[in-house]
Amino acid sequence: MTVSQQIITIAMVVLGTALTRFLPFLLFPAGRSTPKYVQYLGKALPAAVFGLLVVYSLRNTDLFSASHGLPELISVALVVLLHLWKRQMLLSIAGGTVCYMLLVQLVF
Repeated sequence: MTVSQQIITIAMVVLGTALTRFLPFLLFPAGRSTPKYVQYLGKALPAAVFGLLVVYSLRNTDLFSASHGLPELISVALVVLLHLWKRQMLLSIAGGTVCYMLLVQLVF
């Protein structure tokens, strides 16, 4: 890349970052109420993302290999238990990920 291409690239990244940071404040000012569809998306998308993450994580699980999917099953159970206990999605995801990595690296 030439110097001018690098400057243009950095400027576009800065512009994109600033736009995504300021656009919600321009579209939804503090004095107005949040539109119903945005409230709906705020309630529906976390569960949809969580479901998509489950499907994506388990898509290549081979039940006929040596571990028979046990690390995945144990980690999914931990995610469910953590989520029922604390109701914090990031804690559940992080706990399941750490559990799976430890099981795969140290046990199976």
